[in-house]
Amino acid sequence: MAKNIINKTVLITGGAKRIGAHISEFLHGTGMNVIIHYRNSASSAKKLKSKLNKKRVNSAEILQADLLDKDSLSPLIENSVKIFGRLDCLINNASSYYPTPLLKINEDSWEELMGSNLKAPLFLSKFAAPYLKEVNGSIINITDTHIKSPKKSYIIYSIAKSGLVTLTHSLAQELAPEVRVNAVAPGPILWPDDKNEFSDIYKAKVVKETLLKKTGDPSNISEAVYFLIAKGLYTTGHVLEVDGGRSFSL
Repeated sequence: MAKNIINKTVLITGGAKRIGAHISEFLHGTGMNVIIHYRNSASSAKKLKSKLNKKRVNSAEILQADLLDKDSLSPLIENSVKIFGRLDCLINNASSYYPTPLLKINEDSWEELMGSNLKAPLFLSKFAAPYLKEVNGSIINITDTHIKSPKKSYIIYSIAKSGLVTLTHSLAQELAPEVRVNAVAPGPILWPDDKNEFSDIYKAKVVKETLLKKTGDPSNISEAVYFLIAKGLYTTGHVLEVDGGRSFSL
């Protein structure tokens, strides 16, 4: 049963859609105030904000920022702190994801995939650190279990998410003892929105590779994030894999 963690504030990047939206709603349900960051998903962000504020008045807010714009990162943290007067947790969830076969790699795809998956989490953590230290807060990075056995043609994405794991370990050392830094690595939870991204044959293969022989649910990720915020108070520098045991079977 979720422990109530009222009066604490969490910023979720990419928190308006998919797993980010599930995390936002789940943590709001535990009593946290949530700040939902979005880039282009204004409609989804506004709907989620309205839904959450109907449940608890003035408990959810939204902020727009392009995480590829380095000048937007510090203001995103500053504006988050201004809304509720504190920041207890930063969840680096926003991510770009698409294939980059070696012979088609270009600098634009490098900048976008590295920027959203690694550069932005690094600098957001830097700017958030002083506020998190004040409240013994935490950082949670959302990475990917696939990086242990990278999928063909997803070179830059795999490099970026691998870097995010290293960033997790590095920040855990850098920000200790005041701030805990962990990561959650989802496995087959939600398939890409593009129905043509993966074939049914590939999806069945991935599920078969899990020890539990099934896909997960977004709630599995939200519960893992919640554990690292509210329960895992002696845990830092850890990557919690939520993949049905797939990483052990590869």
